Amino acid sequence: MEIYNTLTKKTELLPSPAEQKKLNIFVCGPTVYDYIHIGNARTFVIFDVVAKYLKYKGYDVKYIQNITDIDDKIIKRARDEGTTPQKLAEKYTAAFLEDMAGLKVNAAEYAKASEYIPQIIAQVEKLINRDYAYAMPTLKAEGEGAIDPDGNQDVYFDIQKYEKDFPAQYGKLSGQVIENLEAEKRVEMEKNKRHPRDFVLWKAQNYSYDWAADSPWGKGRPGWHIEDTAISEHFFGPQYDIHGGGQDLKFPHHEAEIAQQQAASGKVPFVKYWMHAGFLVNKDEKMSKSLGNFLSLHEAFKKYSPEALRFYFLSAHYRSPLDYSEEIMKQSMAAVQRLSEFNWKLSEDWEGNRPLAGHEREQLETLDKSRQEAVEDDFNVPGALGFAFEMIKQANSLLADGVAIGNLKELNGIRNFLTGLGVLPKPQKPDPEIAALVIQRENARKAKDFGLADKIRSQIEGSGYQIDDTAYGPLIKKK
Repeated sequence: MEIYNTLTKKTELLPSPAEQKKLNIFVCGPTVYDYIHIGNARTFVIFDVVAKYLKYKGYDVKYIQNITDIDDKIIKRARDEGTTPQKLAEKYTAAFLEDMAGLKVNAAEYAKASEYIPQIIAQVEKLINRDYAYAMPTLKAEGEGAIDPDGNQDVYFDIQKYEKDFPAQYGKLSGQVIENLEAEKRVEMEKNKRHPRDFVLWKAQNYSYDWAADSPWGKGRPGWHIEDTAISEHFFGPQYDIHGGGQDLKFPHHEAEIAQQQAASGKVPFVKYWMHAGFLVNKDEKMSKSLGNFLSLHEAFKKYSPEALRFYFLSAHYRSPLDYSEEIMKQSMAAVQRLSEFNWKLSEDWEGNRPLAGHEREQLETLDKSRQEAVEDDFNVPGALGFAFEMIKQANSLLADGVAIGNLKELNGIRNFLTGLGVLPKPQKPDPEIAALVIQRENARKAKDFGLADKIRSQIEGSGYQIDDTAYGPLIKKK
């Protein structure tokens, strides 16, 4: 099993289960101030597949995903809606978990930041004790330069101290040049820190409506980055195997995580393998809430099945960008429709009039081997799906030629693979009359008899169906 390691910028071989049985995986989860968009969902589906496949390969996988339920965006949204940050976070945490269940994402254990405040405080204290962090009197938002009269303090990570003690580490993951690194933009009140690139570990309470906990530095809340390292250290210790997330998290978030944990433990590397998922692109822009060009998963479920969405998310290599459009979604819906029909054919008790020939079995075995090799080449799931569809095409030909396909182990292996990906719907028998018309239309199109093809389309539509042509064949839907 090979994966591309973002840290080393090369594809590396994972130790086999015989060499290392246990694999610990951590993936950055959502900030719960709104419904997640389908770009977020793509990342979570990708790592759901990664974890499940590694379990299938024989690894003992423990997969933790955090939920950021303490954050500036949550506090601002709660203030705008006239509710508390806790209630808002609870609302969207519940929505996130419901969406994940609907999308069949179930490999992860979830850890909410609000439930790990003692671990977060302990890690901040450790960084202070090791001189990699410092506390400063907070400046109240209402008054320029006014020190908080309650004595609450902000705590910052000392980036210059880290760079001195751990040379060539900060910026290694993201490929950033130190001189060009920008100051952390996520934090609002930073006028009291020593250096522009120091980032916040603990934020003092600035407003009465803030989420706040008691700490050695007064009332406050954790910074964004420290949540993840405190949670991962709680479950895995100071070093573990795989860390995943979206490409946009490499800097500053993942660089900050590396700096924090390595400074706290003195151990390098913090994580052996880093995996980053590509963006979902809407009209050449990354899909994001801040740009206002996103489709929430909550809304997507009203239009598409979980299987169609998962097929779409997996239709490009996980490190590649993925375009979003209605036409692309139609392709995924058509592909899933083909898979549903295939599932029905495997479920039927067909009577064959001849056995599978040796060369036919060899062809299926070769395709199945290629499918497995694709997955193990840095999770090339699109390539694996291509081989799976080629096997389905051959299965249809075999069935038409009198071979009972339901008991072929190679095809049942494909069914198990598609089930594992979460893209195989329940068996669905197509309407025989419509199916016959579809075949006639496809034959007419191949013969370039477009007049006949249009006539058959009219017959199909007159029977109450809509037909759209896609790369995976015609998509047939009831009107």
